[in-house]
Amino acid sequence: MTRVKKGVNALKTRRNVLKQVKGYRFGRSTKEKQAYEAIVHAGKYAFAHRKDKKGDFRNMWNVQISAGLKDLNLSYSKFIGLLKKQKVDLNRKILADFANNNPEIFKNVVAQVSK
Repeated sequence: MTRVKKGVNALKTRRNVLKQVKGYRFGRSTKEKQAYEAIVHAGKYAFAHRKDKKGDFRNMWNVQISAGLKDLNLSYSKFIGLLKKQKVDLNRKILADFANNNPEIFKNVVAQVSK
């Protein structure tokens, strides 16, 4: 069998790993072993926090809707219950946007639902 030298592939792998950690501090940006470990951890955190981000936004929308409803003397839970009862298909993102940027439209939605 012929001899296979791995120099080219090893250099390519090392170069790609170090490219990914550009801007990291200390040995993590220069040493291959530390750099690879930093990439693995960064990937884990990025995956987990992408999932968390969805819940964070939903919580923020709930707070914004609740703040908009305070002026109209209605609680968030009762409003969501009325929405479901009336089968209104407006999601929380849209309702929060209305509450923040278009309060008159939000008032109309609340009036329609609470009839």
